[in-house]
Amino acid sequence: MTHVLSLLLVLPLVGMLIVAGIPRDKTTAIRAVGIAVSILALLLSLVIWFLFDRGLGTLQFTEHGQWFAFPLPGLEPFQSGPPVTLVRVGYDLGVDGLSLPLLAMSTLVAAAAMVASWRTVERVKAYTLWFLLLETGVNGIWTAQNLLLFFIFFELALIALFFLVGIWGSEGRVRAAYELLLYNGLGSLIMLIVFVALFLATGTYDIREIRAAFERQAVPPGEQMWLVIGLLVAFGIKLPIFPFHTWVKNVHPVASAPVSMMLSGVLLKVGAYGLIRFALGFFPETFARLAPLLVALGLINVFYGALLAFVDRDFKRIIAYSSISQMGIVLLGLAALNQIGLLGALFQLVSHGLISALLFFLAGVTYAETHTSSLDRLSGLGARMPRTAGFLMFAALASLGVPLLSGFVGEWLALLGLFTTPFRPFAIIGALSIVTSALYILRAVMRAMHGPLPDALAHVQDARSADMAPIAALSLGIVLLGVFPFLMGDLAHASLAAIEALPS
Repeated sequence: MTHVLSLLLVLPLVGMLIVAGIPRDKTTAIRAVGIAVSILALLLSLVIWFLFDRGLGTLQFTEHGQWFAFPLPGLEPFQSGPPVTLVRVGYDLGVDGLSLPLLAMSTLVAAAAMVASWRTVERVKAYTLWFLLLETGVNGIWTAQNLLLFFIFFELALIALFFLVGIWGSEGRVRAAYELLLYNGLGSLIMLIVFVALFLATGTYDIREIRAAFERQAVPPGEQMWLVIGLLVAFGIKLPIFPFHTWVKNVHPVASAPVSMMLSGVLLKVGAYGLIRFALGFFPETFARLAPLLVALGLINVFYGALLAFVDRDFKRIIAYSSISQMGIVLLGLAALNQIGLLGALFQLVSHGLISALLFFLAGVTYAETHTSSLDRLSGLGARMPRTAGFLMFAALASLGVPLLSGFVGEWLALLGLFTTPFRPFAIIGALSIVTSALYILRAVMRAMHGPLPDALAHVQDARSADMAPIAALSLGIVLLGVFPFLMGDLAHASLAAIEALPS
């Protein structure tokens, strides 16, 4: 299993080559290849999950090789030693207890989204190619162990997402796609500037070598603060943190259900992952100084997103706003700066990935039958769509944190971690998010699924048999993490304990 991560990255690329050789009118074969590749990637990530040594806090399944090298005379590395004249950029892969849960969640969501893509009727071949490229980029984000690889994989995912929104979205898709590209492109530019600064300070792109270099010799506090703020802005746009959230509410209403599943379920998680891996991982003491800011931003996200969701009348936009609110819980967990809070933040990321993917999938099923996501035009659908209504209520309950479902574990741990710090009053305020979640998500579900059924919607049909597999898989993940949280807790504990400045 020495090259299992490379295989995980190559699988979608091989799928792209196979799809490229299939005539465009053979849509059934194209869909079959896309689904098969995504399911194989999911199975491979589960193999990695079960073979992972939970007692180690270090990287596992590592792969190293020289990618290319270039001379750069005059570069003075931050650490002591002779000037660097030859910079080696490696092909460095690996996973730990922080990235593996996100990788497994991403492959599950991607497989579900690919199955959900059977509803795509236009340009199926091009759609499948872009989707497989998106999956390659996402898998690479979680496995990359040097800054340059991380940046390249994120840009691949962003480019694929741009075309998936801009071509296969609904009315207003082009503007939404460019807004997605503009906001995230700006975040990527800031991220790249910080990465270059880190390289100039250490002479390497390797994440572990950078961290070791900063452990040997401290960076001046002022420079550290600017680097951490740069990372906070860069990844805050992707999370998204208020006030960088506007692109999310404009993209989701026009994106197709599978694309929204990947965007909300997977891509938004990169923001929090980057903050933990780079900002907290490289500069734990400076990151700790920003804890009050993180608490403030977290509470703003929680209640501002909830307020927008409560007053909005578009079902898909309500789910998007709920994602903004739920990411506020993640920020509160990070602000705790202890293992409980950080584990809660990670749980919330994985849990929300599954729940939001399920919500957007069900919203897509509803939209395909009704051709609208406006709550003003939806009513009484539960009578004609009982399976959809039942799973939609299940997803809503998971989102608001009902015990024995994954949403409860993430919220509880994140707020508990914050409660053990001097920010205890703000943890109590943050707990009110459960009440606000109930207000907007249950209102939306009740409005759409109950009440009189309009004559215009009398023809709608329930979720098809092809829809039930992804619905069941996502629901099973939500239940398993809620009932057996140790499945992920044991996996992540050692890796989170290895991060400095976090008490055990």
